[in-house]
Amino acid sequence: MVRVLLVEDNEMNRDMLSRRLSRKGYEVSVAVDGAAALQAAATDLPALILMDMSLPVMDGWEATRRIKADAATAAIPVIGLTAHAMEGDREKCLAAGCDDYDTKPVDLPRLLEKMRNQLSRVGIQLET
Repeated sequence: MVRVLLVEDNEMNRDMLSRRLSRKGYEVSVAVDGAAALQAAATDLPALILMDMSLPVMDGWEATRRIKADAATAAIPVIGLTAHAMEGDREKCLAAGCDDYDTKPVDLPRLLEKMRNQLSRVGIQLET
């Protein structure tokens, strides 16, 4: 089972997305802020991180920069998630180190395809 770290401070969004991903066969761990995401990434070494960018304590931009700067976690694909689908947000996510970007509310088929692409890029093939 592929382990995914979901970093989301909104309880309703976190619960809904983690349940939907679990039903699709992912093992989901959660973090509620950027600082907790750093700790979880280092200890759990997930196959992929779904990172909300607007977080308390440490935002997703800084958490992603730190994850990508650490040799132990740098290769983990990070998909930035934001409700602020403004011009330049995609570029800002990629500049922070995200490997891809998606908007909220989440379109699950689109997000799953992005997840499959990123996992495939690092050599993890999912059963279809």
